[in-house]
Amino acid sequence: MTQSKRETERKYDAPSADDASWLPDLTGVGGITSVVETGTHELDAVYHDTEDLRLAAASATLRRRTGGTDAGWHLKLPLSGDSREEVQAPLSENLPDDLRELVLSRTRGAELTPVVRIRSTRRTRQLVDSGGTVLAELTVDAVRAQSLGGTPTLAAWTEMEVELVEGTDPSLLDAVEKTLTRNGIDRAAGPSKLARALETTGLGAPRVPDPRAETVESGTAGAEVLAHLDGQVGSLVNLDPAVRRDRPDSVHKMRVACRRLRSTLRSYRSVLGREVTDPIRADLKWLGGELGAERDQEVLMEEIGARVEALPPELVLGPVAARLRAWNVARADEAHRRSLDALNSPRYLALLDSLNTLTARPPLRPKAARKPKKVMVKAILKEYDRLAARMARALELPPGKERDVALHEARKAAKKTRYATEPARAVLGKPAKRLGKRVKSVQKVLGEHQDTVVARDALRKLAVAAHAAAEPGFTWGLLYGGQQAVAAEDERDLPAVWTKASKPELRKRLSR
Repeated sequence: MTQSKRETERKYDAPSADDASWLPDLTGVGGITSVVETGTHELDAVYHDTEDLRLAAASATLRRRTGGTDAGWHLKLPLSGDSREEVQAPLSENLPDDLRELVLSRTRGAELTPVVRIRSTRRTRQLVDSGGTVLAELTVDAVRAQSLGGTPTLAAWTEMEVELVEGTDPSLLDAVEKTLTRNGIDRAAGPSKLARALETTGLGAPRVPDPRAETVESGTAGAEVLAHLDGQVGSLVNLDPAVRRDRPDSVHKMRVACRRLRSTLRSYRSVLGREVTDPIRADLKWLGGELGAERDQEVLMEEIGARVEALPPELVLGPVAARLRAWNVARADEAHRRSLDALNSPRYLALLDSLNTLTARPPLRPKAARKPKKVMVKAILKEYDRLAARMARALELPPGKERDVALHEARKAAKKTRYATEPARAVLGKPAKRLGKRVKSVQKVLGEHQDTVVARDALRKLAVAAHAAAEPGFTWGLLYGGQQAVAAEDERDLPAVWTKASKPELRKRLSR
């Protein structure tokens, strides 16, 4: 069983661990009224990584630590700014399976072995406010690092860390740092003890091969597309642990990353060779489909649950809420298991390897070396024209199942058009942003319409089950009718929204 917390901290170079005369008085800084010494601990941590240091390259650390108040296995994953998420598991001899799975998107299945042992003598002080609340902990560590494997190499240094207690205003770090800097205490060069240990023991910083630098010049279409792909691959990798732990909205975000990657590889086939990208697109489509069951259930439950809660009590006949909860529990558990099975599958690991190879050794086509504007405009307009054709067909059809399908196809084309604008926004500026925004408005209406199609199907099935159990069907029919009304409203609004997105001047501005 694991537990996690968010840690927000900054590290500093410290001149000495034994003599604290260099440490400035922090009382009066940022609401600190007293500094309380709480003792000394001996910490012993063994850091694990792959042979080529994939975790360290991704700014993640995995260690088994004894001593102190939180002995056990610790996995630290990067967040924004000064924050990281720390996932803890109880102390054991072997790496817990839960943690092994949480780093799978970064290790891509490579074996984890001990790489560095770090022992620290830690002296801790609490930074306390006038009400006795601990705002942060200030620790000074005398660090001894030893490389593992081959001929051991030793290194030693002293560092200081200021870590906020959860709930403390992050501005306290700035106030403390201002005082420290004024007294000659500077930020540590490395982001973590592990990074410094790798460097000082001779193992070296993680070196991710970048043959791309030899083949992709900055300011080219290839460079712009690959920069966008890098970001989306990073998002997919970073979201993996959140999906495994069922974090809110994580499945949706990971599915969107899959779609963005697929769309970019499709829209910019003139830049990257299809012999490499088409199989990757197929695997991304598979992964998005596996995650889709869980996401679709989330959306359904949110929509139907909110509609039930909004009904006056006199219109809720029978055990509607109970049936809805039971239906959701059964489907949500099954859908989450499907997501986990996908993330633990050989196909997923192969996809991660393929994405890593794609960004490190891209299959560049001749147009990748061209200036980006013309290449990107052509790619965007190709998707835009496809969207226009699908919208024209959908709007010509009468309401019904055939039109529902056509509107769904138009929705997918709208997403692809919007995603095609994203890699180009730095190059094309406002015209690309404006087009993307207008297309997103179309996508929103089409998405809401498609949600009603899925919701109506689910409500019909719930009504059938309620009828079979001799329960009243009135409320289910009422909810179904509500979804029909939303769909009709969307279909009435769509032509006007599309007119704004299909103005000729949008296309002209993009092509200038």
